[in-house]
Amino acid sequence: MSNIFQPFRLRGMTVNNRIAMSPMLMYLAGDNGMLTDLHFVHYGARALSGLGLIMTEVIAVEPAGRISHRDLGIWSDDQAAGLRRLTDFVHATGGKIGVQLAHAGRKAVLEQPIFGPSEIAYDGQSKQPVKLDTDGIAAIVEAYRRATVRAEAAGFDCIEIHAAHGYLLHSFLAPIANRRTDEYGGSLENRARFTLEVTRAVREAWPQEKPLIVRMSATDLIDGGVTQEESLWLAKQLKAVGVDMIEASSGNIVPGYPAPITPGYQVEYAKTIRRTVDIPTAAVGSITSSELAESIVSSGAADIVFMGRELLRNPFWLINAARAANVTLELPIQTYARATSPYERGF
Repeated sequence: MSNIFQPFRLRGMTVNNRIAMSPMLMYLAGDNGMLTDLHFVHYGARALSGLGLIMTEVIAVEPAGRISHRDLGIWSDDQAAGLRRLTDFVHATGGKIGVQLAHAGRKAVLEQPIFGPSEIAYDGQSKQPVKLDTDGIAAIVEAYRRATVRAEAAGFDCIEIHAAHGYLLHSFLAPIANRRTDEYGGSLENRARFTLEVTRAVREAWPQEKPLIVRMSATDLIDGGVTQEESLWLAKQLKAVGVDMIEASSGNIVPGYPAPITPGYQVEYAKTIRRTVDIPTAAVGSITSSELAESIVSSGAADIVFMGRELLRNPFWLINAARAANVTLELPIQTYARATSPYERGF
């Protein structure tokens, strides 16, 4: 029996299977941050394949939090209304959809000031960020809270806070990017303060029956980055303030990845967090085969598998995986299930 086709419940949300579409930037919005028809068709195609959960690409909580001028935003009611069209469609297909909220911080490529914990650029080609003062930090916490209220109005089923990959929250966590000497720098407790403040604000504004996920870099694999021991401590704190699942990624506090990338190369991070902290986890990272996804879920390494590039290449990956597992999917367009073999004919 296939475990990746078993339902999974997280708070009041039940997904039909254990395969989720990972957040992947499309750079299709205009400077207004509004959903476009290209976004709608992109996400809609994956929804028609029967995926258990679709996560949006990163959506900025304020204009200065965008990675680029072509990012989606959720800092206005008009943006939330546009996103509602997408969530209604995914729900009509029988799926669930979550929103990834983020602030790009010092990784932003914008024609306006960008912000970080310290005046340290991401790399030699990046702008030097403005050091956030405590009022600026409080304003971003409030931006996350307002974004959460809009996410509920837009009809999302879950929220994921992006605290990985060198973006603002991750940059506060890593000493290589955070040289502060106030209550937001120095000790691990201080460096984690901003992330925990954002998480509390989101949890308080988000309906209790809806789950909250955090994407975190379990380790940066470099001196001055977040260590695995620190991420385990943070995962425990996140669980205590109401986080329901950790998506375990790694690296990118500085450009490049300092270790080999092989199929499932980050699964061990999800497994360690799940077993040490006793919290559901999602695995991500070069997962392309149903056999690998099956082994991840069946072994208890993670509860859900997030797939990215493979779903860009093949929006209907799940239909082929179901056929290989001899599983019948309930699809919104059932005729799609007939197209998985070139050697069978049906009428």
